[in-house]
Amino acid sequence: MKDIAKFIAGFERFQAKYFREDRSLFSRLRQGQQPRALVISCCDARVDPAMLTGADPGDLFVVRNVANLVPPYRHAAEAPGIRAAIEFAVKSLGVEHIIVLGHSNCGGIQALMDGEGITQRNYEFIGDWVGIAKRAREQVLRELPQKPPALQARACEQAAILVSLDNLLSYPWIRERVDQNTLALHGWHFDIDTGELLAYSAESATFGSLVSGPAPDQRTDA
Repeated sequence: MKDIAKFIAGFERFQAKYFREDRSLFSRLRQGQQPRALVISCCDARVDPAMLTGADPGDLFVVRNVANLVPPYRHAAEAPGIRAAIEFAVKSLGVEHIIVLGHSNCGGIQALMDGEGITQRNYEFIGDWVGIAKRAREQVLRELPQKPPALQARACEQAAILVSLDNLLSYPWIRERVDQNTLALHGWHFDIDTGELLAYSAESATFGSLVSGPAPDQRTDA
């Protein structure tokens, strides 16, 4: 009950800010939403896209799932809800950016790296879902066979982001907009350990620092 009380108190602060102190934002949002970006992020409780980006209500259209994965385009395939959300964001809302936001220490990617071991923990659905990125796992095991598991997992987190970006381009109406330069795709990786945000560069084929982490003496975990 203490957790619920915390959430209710949080809503009261939200209500006071947006419905008492400054009602202008929701006066506009009452007429409809016009987010400029779709964020596809993990449902991990530590990675909230709006909090990480300082976004206000109405700024982001967010789709969250295990390991921030995008299934490939098919008319009658699995995960129709995720496809429907992406379709709505692109076709109806006309977003100009799609950000696939991954993160370090991702449980979904760890499940992918565990391979057959995931079924031994009595999960019914996770194995099939993370299998969307199985080629990321195969690439990591092929290219980094002798590396420590933690390094392999981090490499797989980033490789899975690229799988999702590739899968987005399998949607014909996304490919068309990308080719017309009316829609841009971004791959981001948030490092929970350092507070760093990395972005994928197609030119260098690497993830580089978009926003570096705080200096060691500024961190609060010491």
